[in-house]
Amino acid sequence: MKEENKKTIIERWVKKAQEDELNLQSILKHRDGTPGVACFLSQQMAEKYLKGLLIFFDLELVRAHDLIKLSSLLEASAPQITEIVNEAALLNEYYIKTRYVGDYPEFSWQDAEKACAAAEKIKDFFLKNVKINF
Repeated sequence: MKEENKKTIIERWVKKAQEDELNLQSILKHRDGTPGVACFLSQQMAEKYLKGLLIFFDLELVRAHDLIKLSSLLEASAPQITEIVNEAALLNEYYIKTRYVGDYPEFSWQDAEKACAAAEKIKDFFLKNVKINF
């Protein structure tokens, strides 16, 4: 992959993650949405940053939403990924449970705040590893 093209692709993933973060922050600040949507947006934000890392490290971009799986694909290139494994596991719960009815709990604003903090930690990990100006 050409370096310029690679940077453009990463920038697109970052832009989409920033869109999720913007909506997430609005929901948390104004309570103009639901905690479940905030949890889902947190998961989506983290997923996009992990996919940006895959591109950065020249790894195959997989169509997966499992943050643990995405993190495991990064282990060889970024062994310090273990720093965010707990956050990935927490956010993984919000991909399915926030989208489908069933035997899933309702989510609280405290859940949403924890999810946001986890997504922010994954974002920080991305920024620490990807040395590109955005």
